[in-house]
Amino acid sequence: METNSTVEVHDNQKQGFDLGVFVGDLALDEDASSDDASLDGLEEELDECKDDDEVKNILAKGTKLREYTKGVENNVRKVELDSIQDYIRESENLVLLHDQIRDCDNILSQMETLLSGFQAEIGSISSEIKILQEKSMDMGLKLKNRKAAESKLSKFVEDIIVPPRMVDIIVDGEVNEEYMRTLEILSKKLKFVAVDSMVKSSQALKDVQPELERLRQKAVSKVFEFIIQKLYALRKPKTNIQILQQSVLLKYKYLILFLKEHSKEIYAEVRAAYIDTMNKVLSAHFRAYIQALEKLQLDIASATDLIGVETRSASLFSRGKETLKSRSSVFALGERINILKEIDQPALIPHIAEANSLKYPYEVLFRSLHKLLMDTATSEYLFCDDFFGEESIFHEIFTGPFQVIDDHFNTVLSNSYDAIGLMIMIRIIHQHQLIMFRRRVPCLDSYLDKVNMSLWPRFKMVFDLHLNSLRNANIKALWEDDVHPHYVMRRYAEFTASLVHLNVESGDGQVTQLDLNLERLRMAVEDLLVKLAKMFSKPKSQTVFLINNYDMTIAILKEAGTEGGKAQLHFEELLKSSIAIYVEELLLEHFSDLIKFVKTRASEETAATSAEKPTVSDAEPLVKDFASRWKAAIELMHKDVITSFSNFLCGMEILKAALTQLLLYYTRLSECVKRISGGSALNKDLVSISSILYEIKKYSRTF
Repeated sequence: METNSTVEVHDNQKQGFDLGVFVGDLALDEDASSDDASLDGLEEELDECKDDDEVKNILAKGTKLREYTKGVENNVRKVELDSIQDYIRESENLVLLHDQIRDCDNILSQMETLLSGFQAEIGSISSEIKILQEKSMDMGLKLKNRKAAESKLSKFVEDIIVPPRMVDIIVDGEVNEEYMRTLEILSKKLKFVAVDSMVKSSQALKDVQPELERLRQKAVSKVFEFIIQKLYALRKPKTNIQILQQSVLLKYKYLILFLKEHSKEIYAEVRAAYIDTMNKVLSAHFRAYIQALEKLQLDIASATDLIGVETRSASLFSRGKETLKSRSSVFALGERINILKEIDQPALIPHIAEANSLKYPYEVLFRSLHKLLMDTATSEYLFCDDFFGEESIFHEIFTGPFQVIDDHFNTVLSNSYDAIGLMIMIRIIHQHQLIMFRRRVPCLDSYLDKVNMSLWPRFKMVFDLHLNSLRNANIKALWEDDVHPHYVMRRYAEFTASLVHLNVESGDGQVTQLDLNLERLRMAVEDLLVKLAKMFSKPKSQTVFLINNYDMTIAILKEAGTEGGKAQLHFEELLKSSIAIYVEELLLEHFSDLIKFVKTRASEETAATSAEKPTVSDAEPLVKDFASRWKAAIELMHKDVITSFSNFLCGMEILKAALTQLLLYYTRLSECVKRISGGSALNKDLVSISSILYEIKKYSRTF
C-alpha cells in the first residue's frame, strides 16, 4: 500500500499539481450575514483600533473591509499550499533519513549488548585484582618481618661471637692502633652482653661469656702494664713531659677509657700512679727552677729603706751593702715598669742568666716563675681533660707544685720591704689572670686569687712602715742647713709617682684604698716638711726651702703622666701660695720703706681717710732712695734667686713675679707723688716706668 501511494504521488507530480483536488473552490459569501449578529461593543472596539496603523491605512485607501479580508485569506491559503508542495518535494529525503535512523538504532542496540558484556568481565577482573593485592600485602608483611628477624639475629650473632683473630690480638698482640681497634670491638661485646636483658637469657651467652671475661681480664692486665711503663718514662731526667704527653700518651687515650668502663679498680690504680708521678716530677722541676732563680735575685730594699729614715743612721755594714743595691730603685719606678710590657714573654732560663752574671729584681723572677707555672698548668689541665676526661685530677697533681711555690713565695714575701716591687707583682698577677681568662683555662683562678690576697696585706704593711717613718721621723737628724730639695721629699715624690703610674690603668677595687693611703702619706710628709722648714732661722729661708721641695715634688709627679693625682694639684696650690709669700719677703728685704709707704699711705682711699696726708718730705726720701739703687737691688734679687732655687726655670718665674710686683708698688708710689701738693718737684728723681720695664725684660730674656 505504501508503495502504491508513493507511485501515485510521483505520477501526480509529473502531471502537475492541482490545488483544487485538495482544497476545492474558494468561495466567500459577500452577503453572508446574520440577522442575529449583535453590534454591542462595536463602538468600543473601533475606539481601540483607531490608532492602529494598518486600520488607518485601510480606511485611508477606502478599501472595503470584506474585500481586504478575502485577500488575506487567499494569501494564507496560497502560503499553505506552497508549504505542502515543499514537503512533497522533500519526501524522498525524509524516507532516507528515516531508514538511516532505524539502522543506527539497530547498531546502538548491538553496542549496548557488547558493552554490557564488557562491564561484567571488568567487574570479575577487579575482584581478582583485589584478591591479588591482599595476597601481595600479606607476603610483603611476612618478608618485612623475616628481614627484621634476620637483621636482629645477624646483629646478635655478630655482637656475641668471639672471632679467633680478636682472641689472638688481645692475648698475643702488641699494644698499637690495631690493638686499640680490637679493644673497641671487645668493649662493644662486653656492653652488649651486660646491657641487653634478652641476651642474658640466651643459651649462646652461656657458651661465650666465660671467653669474654677471660679476654677482658687479659686486656685489662696488658693495658695496665703498658700504661705504667709509659708513666715511668715521665720520671726519667731531662724528659720533655709535654712532648711525651702529646705525641705518645694521647695516642693511647682509649686505653684509659677502656679501663674506666671495664675495670674501675685498675683505672683507679693508673690514675693514682699518674697523679703520684706528675706530682713528684713537677714538684722537683719547680723546686730546681726556684733554687736557680734565687741565685739571680737582686735585693732592692731592706727594713731600713724607708722614706723618713735618715741616710746617716745606717750602720757601716748597711753602707757597705749599699753599693750592691740599685739605690734609685728603692723609691723610683724607673725601668722596672718594663716588666709589665714583657708580661707574656718566655720564662727566664736561669743558667744563661747566671753565665752572664745577670741579677734581677724579685718581680722579674716572680713573673718568670708564674709564667712557667701558667704554661705548665695550662698544658697539664688540657691533657688531663683530654686523656682522663677529668678536670679534678689537675688539682690533685698540683698540690705538690703549689706547696713548693707557696713555701718559696711566703719566705720571700715575709722578708720583702720593697713596696714598689710588691705593687708591680700585684699588677703582674692581674695581667696573668687576664691571660688565663683569654686562654679559657680556669685551673689557676683560686691560686692567683690567693697570691693576690697575700700581696695586698704585705704591701699595706710596708706602706705603713713608710708612713710611720714620716710620722715618727727624727727632725734634728733629718735637718740639713740647705734650702735645696730634701732627700726625704724626693723619696716621697718618687714613691708616690711610682704607685700612681702603676695604677693608672688598673680597675680593681683596691685602687680606692690606695688613694686613701697616698692621701695619708701626703699629709704626713707635708707635716714633716713644715717642721723641717721651721728649723731654718730666717722666714725667707723657710719659704725658699718649701718652694724648692714643692717644685721638685710637682716635677716628679708629672713624670707619672697626666694622672698625677690629687697630690700634684695640692702641691701646686702650696707652691703658688709659697711663691707669693717669698716675693713679698724678697721685696721687703730691699724696698721695705717703699712697700710700707705704698700699703699705708699711698692709696687714694687711705689718703682720704687718714688724718695725715702724705707730703713731699715723706715721699722725697723714698723716691731718691729708689732712684739711687733700684738697679743694684734688682741685680741682688737676681743673684739671690739664682742661688736659692735649684730649678732655674722656677727661679726665673719667681724673679719675674717679684719684679712685676715691684713695678706695681713703684707705679702706685709715682701716682701718689703726682697727687701730693708740690710733688712735681720730685719728677726729676722719679724713674720712668719704661726704664723699669726695660730692665725687667732684660732679665726675662734669660728664660
